[in-house]
Amino acid sequence: MKNKFYITTPIYYPSAEAHIGHAYCTTMCDILARYKRMRGVETYFLTGTDEHGEKIQKKAAEAGVTPQQYVDDIAAKFKNLWKAMKISNDDFIRTTEERHTKVVQNIFSKLYKNEDIYLGKYEGWYCTPCESFWTDTQVGEDHLCPDCGRPVHKDTEECYFFKTQKYLPSLLKYYDENPKFITPVARKNEMLNTFIKPGLDDLSISRTTFDWGIPVKENNRHVMYVWLDALCNYITALGYDTEHHELFDKFWGEDSEIVHVVGADITRFHTIYWPMFLQGLGLRLPDRVFVHGLLDLNGEKMSKSRGNVVSPIPLIERYGVDTVRWFLAKEFSFGSDGRFSPELFAERINVDLANNFGNLVNRTTAMINKYFGGKVPALSNPGEKEKFIEDLTGKTVRKYEALMDDLQPTEAFDEVINLLNSTNKYIEESQPWVLSKENRVEELGNVMAVLVNSIITCTKLLSPALVETQDKVFAMFGLSKEQQQYDYVNKFCVYEGNVVSKGEPLFPRLDVKIETDFINSISH
Repeated sequence: MKNKFYITTPIYYPSAEAHIGHAYCTTMCDILARYKRMRGVETYFLTGTDEHGEKIQKKAAEAGVTPQQYVDDIAAKFKNLWKAMKISNDDFIRTTEERHTKVVQNIFSKLYKNEDIYLGKYEGWYCTPCESFWTDTQVGEDHLCPDCGRPVHKDTEECYFFKTQKYLPSLLKYYDENPKFITPVARKNEMLNTFIKPGLDDLSISRTTFDWGIPVKENNRHVMYVWLDALCNYITALGYDTEHHELFDKFWGEDSEIVHVVGADITRFHTIYWPMFLQGLGLRLPDRVFVHGLLDLNGEKMSKSRGNVVSPIPLIERYGVDTVRWFLAKEFSFGSDGRFSPELFAERINVDLANNFGNLVNRTTAMINKYFGGKVPALSNPGEKEKFIEDLTGKTVRKYEALMDDLQPTEAFDEVINLLNSTNKYIEESQPWVLSKENRVEELGNVMAVLVNSIITCTKLLSPALVETQDKVFAMFGLSKEQQQYDYVNKFCVYEGNVVSKGEPLFPRLDVKIETDFINSISH
């Protein structure tokens, strides 16, 4: 594990309001960032908005406002959503900010002077929503964009091109030497077979048919193609090529792990062109580009035009932020496509949080208050059952850390849920109510000590997702500041004497029918 960690979301295109699909990616990045900080790794977490391009200019005109007014409004809504979702980003970059636009102009100039860029003419099929040119082969007989499936139109214009062939051999070498650079591996195969092997054309990096973009200093008739502009946010936000480059030196250095998390529709730009731009600038490449799956609603892709967009805000207001974050983290594996449905949401919360985790906390606090006057007893002469849980706890922590470090938070949380399941099973096998009746105080104390240890360990391991629950559990079990440290997951049953209080139920059980009706009512 490297000393530093830099993680980024894609910068979201503010052509519509943020919904739970946007929240998914940002929440998963937040979970990974919180985990690294919990492990003591110096971490920087970036998100933001991608605010230039022809589509924004058209949307603003339709709304009767300037492009800047349009993006200001949408960017504010993204920021408000991240605040509600308890996202712990260190920065929010907007590509209309001067700190970004000035540096991007200089980046273009550097690449131009390096003869990576030349002026030419583009003739091809253009997709306005994706702001991408395509060849006859790529659009097929139906003339549809291979990325989004929408109709494309024939377009011709003068533009600057980036020489992709110059950097292709070194890019392929990087792929070979870094097999996890593109994850999942199916995305790597897609890049090779769909875009590189058929023949990679030079990339158009400027436009003249609209003006909502960063002007090219060398030719003010041109504005920069939105993808050259947008991709550079990952280094402009750190102060690259400015007097204040301390963050860039720290988090783009060789001792920093750099992870970009992106959606499937922008994989090509992040895994082919962005590494080439970095090579042209003489900069190191990221360690990982992780491609997350798409989140649909009841089997259909979310879109405002279909009227099936769900905002996380009313979900947070009704169920609490931790339940929303948990569903996004746990319902489907990071990297796979997933589905949001009201039934799945309510059932996931009931199974994992209400019936399993919450019920274990409620039972344990009640039993310690009943049997031991509210104080955690010591572990003494543990038997086979206790040793099994101790061994399982150690294995769980090690597996959890390995999976989190490999960007597999869903699988890491599976390990924690398994420990919770085993702990609940341990209660049934140990039968503390029988031990109490038979006055087997030492054995009863062992059971309580083990339950407390499992609860606190699992709370810490789940805390990157359940950001509000940790403090509630720590308060219930009277943890000192020292005991709250992450390192305590490697100690077993060290909470003797802590005073336990029974708080409100952490996760009340949901009525699936009632909550399904409510969630359907807020879809729009």
